[in-house]
Amino acid sequence: MKIHMRLAYLDADEVIPEKATVTVAKKNDRTQMEELVHEPGVTYIFNRGYIDYAVFDRYCRDEIFFVTRLKSNTHIEPLEEMEVPAGSLLSADCLVRIGSQQKKMKHALRMVQTEDSQGNLLFLVTNRFDS
Repeated sequence: MKIHMRLAYLDADEVIPEKATVTVAKKNDRTQMEELVHEPGVTYIFNRGYIDYAVFDRYCRDEIFFVTRLKSNTHIEPLEEMEVPAGSLLSADCLVRIGSQQKKMKHALRMVQTEDSQGNLLFLVTNRFDS
């Protein structure tokens, strides 16, 4: 069994469950995106199991914002390097297009590279460019 949750961040100290769905363990996580992700202007954060390039393009078009971690085998096409401020926790900040030649996104995303608490590299992509 898997529980897919949508949380609402009310402020820095308060997070509440807003919606949940339950699926069998073998069901692909992406099947729950339509149920949980649909409101324009909101930023959704989800894990790499939810990656779907066509859906991400629709989110970009519909101004549904997201942040997600990339899978290690994701094909990344670099488009533009951004400046990383001195002392930043980021080691890279760039504009990219993701996906294979057959299933490449139409919209560009922002990709940042950082480390987790154990020093492992993390690659995060978002369609937010405002900060």
